[in-house]
Amino acid sequence: MKQKLFFHLILIAFTAYLFTGCSASKEEIEKYQAELSQKEQEVATLQSKLSEKEKLLSQKEQEIKAKESEFEKEMKKMNKNSADMDEEMLLPPNAKPGECYARVFIPAQYKTVTEKVMVKEPSFKLEVIPAKYKWEEQKVLVREASTKIVPVPATYEWVEEKVLVKPATTKLVKVPAKYEWKEEKVLVKPAHTVWKKGRGLIEKVDNTTGEIMCLVEVPAEYKTVRKRVLVQPETTKTVTIPAEYKTIKVKKVKTPATTKTVTIPAEYKTIKVKTLVEPAKTRKIEIPAEYKTVTKRVKISDERMEWKPVLCETNATPEFVKKIQRALLKAGFNPGPIDGVIGSQTQAAIVKYQKAKGLAVGGITFETLKSLGLK
Repeated sequence: MKQKLFFHLILIAFTAYLFTGCSASKEEIEKYQAELSQKEQEVATLQSKLSEKEKLLSQKEQEIKAKESEFEKEMKKMNKNSADMDEEMLLPPNAKPGECYARVFIPAQYKTVTEKVMVKEPSFKLEVIPAKYKWEEQKVLVREASTKIVPVPATYEWVEEKVLVKPATTKLVKVPAKYEWKEEKVLVKPAHTVWKKGRGLIEKVDNTTGEIMCLVEVPAEYKTVRKRVLVQPETTKTVTIPAEYKTIKVKKVKTPATTKTVTIPAEYKTIKVKTLVEPAKTRKIEIPAEYKTVTKRVKISDERMEWKPVLCETNATPEFVKKIQRALLKAGFNPGPIDGVIGSQTQAAIVKYQKAKGLAVGGITFETLKSLGLK
């Protein structure tokens, strides 16, 4: 155990050295020193416990040796007493000449005793007197009063409403030019002068002379012409197209949906209630002891081995043996052939008879002969 602990400590130290190496910090060295100190304390504690265990083991070994010595002494003493007793029991005491003796088994002796025996000890019993009740009507609360929130639905109405089908718009419209008809005198031929043959006071005498030529002013010629005159040139203008509406029936909320708190009254029920009139109680009843007169067998002596005078070939004649065989047969125990010889069948019948009558077993004792009615 000590070697294992020492080896464990060396292993911890070696592991610490391997992990830390030469570059171990001061904190790590102090940590491993603390662990080593703790392990040394554990080793010291275990060594103390081990020494206590060894001490107890030594004491137990001494006690066992003392017990073994006492046991050997007692065994020697018992062997000596047994040898003395065997020596005393080798021969029958107070033997008479001419008699045969046998070491027989004497069964335990009993006597019949009549006595009063307590069958049942005195006791008591508790009688439970049940409680008394009566039925009465009682108003019982089945459900407590409470409140609940009930929704109130909204109400609606149909209203005629103009609905915008098409919103108002604008468009550019071409405005055509405006013309009008005007009559206008147009110069067809401007005023000019022409020479015309005239007539005067003296007309020519012949055709070769006397011709009068007059320079006549011809007025200008005009023609009345009807023409289209542009009054207003072509332009554009912005025209507003009005919105289009449609009259429809709309379902509108008249009153919005709300909630209201409704009080639910408590509910009661009239029931029949079993009411306690008198509580249950107990009554103590004494029960006397019970006795019984019994007859029992009481042992007055233990079974033992004892020397008894017996009948044998030395002091029994064949005729007397035949009497024994007849008596056994009469008592209901078959001794085999009635031949005056104490054979195996006769001996077996005698043993059965002795056991049945509670006599000493082991030989034809005088007590057995007396029981069979023989002298």
